[in-house]
Amino acid sequence: MILRTPRLELREMTADDLPALRAILQDAETMTAYEGAFDEEMVQAWLARMRDRYRDDGFGLWAVVLSGSGEMIGQCGLTRQHILDDDVIEVGYLFNRAHWHRGYAAEAAAGCRDHAFAALNVERVWAQVRDTNIASMNVAIRLGMTVRGRFMKHYRGVDMPHLAFAVDRPAVS
Repeated sequence: MILRTPRLELREMTADDLPALRAILQDAETMTAYEGAFDEEMVQAWLARMRDRYRDDGFGLWAVVLSGSGEMIGQCGLTRQHILDDDVIEVGYLFNRAHWHRGYAAEAAAGCRDHAFAALNVERVWAQVRDTNIASMNVAIRLGMTVRGRFMKHYRGVDMPHLAFAVDRPAVS
């Protein structure tokens, strides 16, 4: 296990998580910000990329599991990204639609933000959010993030405006 919050446990994803991962990545509504649902090949590539990140970086998007049941309800974690012409550490979150509006994304993302400050010793944590994704913007705001700029991502043949949110390491008093 990577980290624990009051209701959640975050751990590396494995091939055993593919059914839960498919339920997220193959849901058209959940994947609106990604221009639609993923096919099986894209799901497999997503998991392989996360596993490569665990090996190469020591972190990535982790499985988010309900503490009591062990059910994987989403993924949240830290990834290296290029935002506003800089290489940064980003917190990302993507949850099964059946578990939206319960505070799980903010809870998991706050744990990841704190992990980035404590374990990775970063000075700033970022979140890139498509400019139409109000729910993800609200999670970033709940993390104490503010908009630091706008940028364009080209993904799946589409130019997508994004907002760059960030929060700085708290000052030690």
